[in-house]
Amino acid sequence: MDLGSAVPVTGAEWIGTVPHEELQRGVRPKVPAKDPFYVPPQGFQHAAPGTVLRSRDVEVAFLGLIPQKFTATQLLYRTTDMNGEPEATVTTVIRPTERVPGQVCPVLSYQCAIDAVTSRCFPSYALRRYAHATGALAQFEFFLIAAALAEGWAVSVPDHEGAKGIWGTPYEPGYRILDGLRAALGTERLKLSADAPIGLWGYSGGGLATAWAAELAGSYAPELNIVGAVLGSPVADLGHAFRRLNGSLYAGLPAMVVAALSHVYPDLDRVIQEHATETGKAMLKRVEKMTTAHAVLRLIGMDMGKLVDRPLDEILDLPEVQHVFESIRLGTAVPTPPVLLVQAVHDRIVSVDDIDELAENYQSGGAAVTYHRDLFSEHMLLHPMSSPMALRWLSDRFAGKPLSEHLVRTKWPTLLNPVTYAGMTRLLRIAAKVVTGRTVERRPL
Repeated sequence: MDLGSAVPVTGAEWIGTVPHEELQRGVRPKVPAKDPFYVPPQGFQHAAPGTVLRSRDVEVAFLGLIPQKFTATQLLYRTTDMNGEPEATVTTVIRPTERVPGQVCPVLSYQCAIDAVTSRCFPSYALRRYAHATGALAQFEFFLIAAALAEGWAVSVPDHEGAKGIWGTPYEPGYRILDGLRAALGTERLKLSADAPIGLWGYSGGGLATAWAAELAGSYAPELNIVGAVLGSPVADLGHAFRRLNGSLYAGLPAMVVAALSHVYPDLDRVIQEHATETGKAMLKRVEKMTTAHAVLRLIGMDMGKLVDRPLDEILDLPEVQHVFESIRLGTAVPTPPVLLVQAVHDRIVSVDDIDELAENYQSGGAAVTYHRDLFSEHMLLHPMSSPMALRWLSDRFAGKPLSEHLVRTKWPTLLNPVTYAGMTRLLRIAAKVVTGRTVERRPL
């Protein structure tokens, strides 16, 4: 090679020439923290948000063990963090086994409840065959992803916490979700239409991420045809949730949020370094390596008030901490797409009062909100029990039906609704096929 005649390297020559890795069967995946696929190429920051940087086909499996007969493609794409700085993350796009010729395929962005810092919980890893992700909630949410695929929809499953697993940050989960959709629609091999109707769905931590996407859609990605968003028990006020869950059965959840947020809020980290005991600091380090279920089970009843050098309420009232709690609260903007809010009245994790307030803020701002306020279910139970309702509501949005048709009965408990059990019967059939690795057929038209 004549080095004297070589074209100078600017770091952005890769743009427009996206490398793709064909499917390699039987390969054990590396965790994202050690997988070079997740490292963006030099100069990626020059690309527009939603630009695909590289792609690969992968095998997906239930619990990492039972291979599924779906086509899955992972996309590394350029997106934006909460400070407006460029970053890259991954979405896993799964297509239905059957496509109807001549029909535009709807697209659903499904946000898993990652609720952890460790990259083992990222859906791009946890959903893959041979993944070691025991305790990652995404592995169980695959049942609902499969149900969406059975509707004939393509599903984008983004790593909405980003490459560093920063759970609870504002804005950026929405950027990552919306840019993941841009990446999926712009990838020619996926054969998705730029005009495809798009739905958003998530529950708990996934509902929080979905809410950020719904709030930001109109300003950040107005070109996307988002026709509806299902916000299942979104954690509307993480500050309230911290006080509510500390010392409870679910004390591991606020511990993981604090561990994550300390990486992006320097003043919060300074408060931790000044006031946390050595035991407290060591606990926050350990929790970053735990999967969601592991942390919840390991830290049952943990009181963070015993891990600081002054009363916990005094620390929570410090201006630095209050600033964090204020900045991560939902409701900074009004969603432009129609919204279905789902919340249990007797929820021990997310306060119904916080969701009541969020619904009121959205409605008073002019959003089209349907609010299912379930009287009987609890947090863990409501997600599967409300799934038939969510799927039907999204199906109606994709079909362009008016919101008044098949209106959700907002106060009628899912446990007493016969439609719930008809939908659950279908979900159980789908679950049986997932568990046995059989093909999940498309719902008949």
